[in-house]
Amino acid sequence: MSAEEELGILARRRIEAGIIKPIYETLCAHLGKDRAQSLIGEAIAKTAVEAGRECAAREPGGADIRSFVELQKLWTQDDALEVEVLRADDTGFSYDVHRCRYAEMYRDMGLGEIGHLLSCNRDHGFIEGYDPRVELTRTRTLMSDGQCCDFRYQVKAAAKK
Repeated sequence: MSAEEELGILARRRIEAGIIKPIYETLCAHLGKDRAQSLIGEAIAKTAVEAGRECAAREPGGADIRSFVELQKLWTQDDALEVEVLRADDTGFSYDVHRCRYAEMYRDMGLGEIGHLLSCNRDHGFIEGYDPRVELTRTRTLMSDGQCCDFRYQVKAAAKK
């Protein structure tokens, strides 16, 4: 087991949030909340795309929707998410998240107002970097007080064989 797998994503996000919190507070004090959130969001989005690319590069058979489905265990590790899978096949992966400990953690840390930047907004960038033939549609999140997070990954029509 790699060190990355030993320390789950939930634990890594807690560590990252502890580092980001004083930076965010300082940015807010000097630049205002809107600009601080914009900068944090931009930085996190860039890291998400790169993380997707790095993860894809480690896939022995190449990255696709099937290998992406297998990766989900990384995000659900440590009971981080309660997920209901609706579809998992060669052209799509759909699921609803009914409990998100990431959202709970950010709120507990006093970072609820940027939790969507620290977690939710990574999802689009990650899949873009991992497999640009797949697109994510999500209309609601628990972080934004939705009833659930509705993840709908779909292989783009032009990419289907």
